[in-house]
Amino acid sequence: MKHTYLKNVVTLNLDKDKCVGCGMCAVVCPHRVFAMEDRKAQIVDKDHCIECGACAINCLAKAISVEANVGCASAIIRGWLTGSEPTCDCSSGECC
Repeated sequence: MKHTYLKNVVTLNLDKDKCVGCGMCAVVCPHRVFAMEDRKAQIVDKDHCIECGACAINCLAKAISVEANVGCASAIIRGWLTGSEPTCDCSSGECC
């Protein structure tokens, strides 16, 4: 089951011109945000990205950028790892 955390806030970007088609992004992404099509990476659903940064770290062509460890997605992951309530310091309190 895929979760959408927040719509249209993910910092994930893919420069298709830089993509060399290695497919590592599709392999390492825990939420299957990427798929390979015509030997190039494609973003399947950007809103499923949790901004973990695995794709960008493993992209040797530097075709992917994402601000890892920011925002609500990072807070949710920290909560899972530490067993604590997620907190992302949102002033509205609606994000987590």
